[in-house]
Formats: sequence, C-alpha cells, structure tokens
Amino acid sequence: MATVLQTIVDKKHYRFIDEEVTWQEAVRLSALSLVEDGTVSDEYYKEIVACIEKHGPYVVFENYIAMPHSTENAKGAFKTGIGFMVSKKIVDFGEDEDGEKKEAKLFFTLSAANADEHMDNISQLMEIFQNEPLLNALMEANSPEDILAAEAKYPCEDTY
Repeated sequence: MATVLQTIVDKKHYRFIDEEVTWQEAVRLSALSLVEDGTVSDEYYKEIVACIEKHGPYVVFENYIAMPHSTENAKGAFKTGIGFMVSKKIVDFGEDEDGEKKEAKLFFTLSAANADEHMDNISQLMEIFQNEPLLNALMEANSPEDILAAEAKYPCEDTY
C-alpha cells in the first residue's frame, strides 16, 4: 500500500510556492491540486477559511505545519484526499486564543468523503508530523522527486 506522500505524488496533489501570501490565499492554493482532479470543488477552500475565521488557527501545529480542513461531509468535498503544499515564505495565521503565534510553511490540506480512508490518512500524517528530519527535508522540497527522496531518506517507523 502506498504511503500518504507517495499517493500525493501519484495523484499530483502538490504545489510549491515562493511568494508571500495571506493565510486565506495559502489555504486556497493548498487546495488547488485537489480541485484540479475533482477531489473537491473550487469553492471548498472557502469552507476551510470560514472554519478558521470562526474557530481560530486550530489547523496550525508546531514545526510550521498546517493541516487545513473543514467539518466532516463539508460542502464541496467529493473524495478523500490530501493536498500538499510547501511555501518558501512563512504564512502568518495570526495568534491563537492563548496569544501563541501560528505560522506555517508545510500544508497538508484534507478532504474527507470516506471516514476509514480519512482516518488512515490522519494516522500516517501524525507519523510524518513526529519525524522532524522528514519535515525539515519536506520544507526544502521543490519537486515531487524531492518529496519522494525526503521520504526515502527519512522514512516513518510504521510501514503501510
């Protein structure tokens, strides 16, 4: 079975940006590869933006990771998938309710239509998020080949 990163590359669900963008634009760009193959509608990112505006930057974690997602069965989510984006510039999501600054460079944008597939994706992502050498290598990625090379060099402990 393919890993999440292999699936992202196989489905061309990746993007690399080098310009400064707002967090809203970053969310839109991170979902574009999912839009291109019909995984989500072109309006899906607006569901994510609305959730972040309502609940704060809950999608941003340590190590400059963002996992933009909406609610289960969100409008415009047709298939389960992950869009991956590397931003060379830090994307500022503002501060959370505790005053902690939330910034991201790696985006793993989720779409969920199948609960089992979605939970498998989340499980694999949690392994990636705990693998700092892999995260650092992914932040330097500029191509799909770089994604696969990073995973080959710094594999997660669990095999899928």
